[in-house]
Amino acid sequence: MVSLGLVIAQFYEDIAESMEEQALNKASRLDAKIARTVSVRGVYDSPLAADRLARRNEIDAVAVLGAVISGDTDHDQVVAHTAARKLSDVSLQRDTPVAFGIIGPGMSSTEASERIEYGVEAIPIAVETVKELP
Repeated sequence: MVSLGLVIAQFYEDIAESMEEQALNKASRLDAKIARTVSVRGVYDSPLAADRLARRNEIDAVAVLGAVISGDTDHDQVVAHTAARKLSDVSLQRDTPVAFGIIGPGMSSTEASERIEYGVEAIPIAVETVKELP
């Protein structure tokens, strides 16, 4: 059984709650277990939490879920791109898969709500990656 760490960015609470619920369901259908869940305030805060989970011996992979919604500036672009780069760094530095389940940037809250299932696909991606790596 694959043991996952889960990072949930809570800034958009309704989206985060739905993502977490769907992630737990998807993990159980894949015969994977969420060994530890860490909630962070926003997507920008997720790399540190992912790094801490990736350090744990019982964690085979980490899935990071959250949403980045557009505002009046390019802030959403900066947050999403920085998080993606730093999460990739965590994966490589810790030799642990880190699946990117962050939806956005460049979307409204309605669009983000409609795309939750795309973010939750980080769960099967994490599980498949663990099973494929030697």
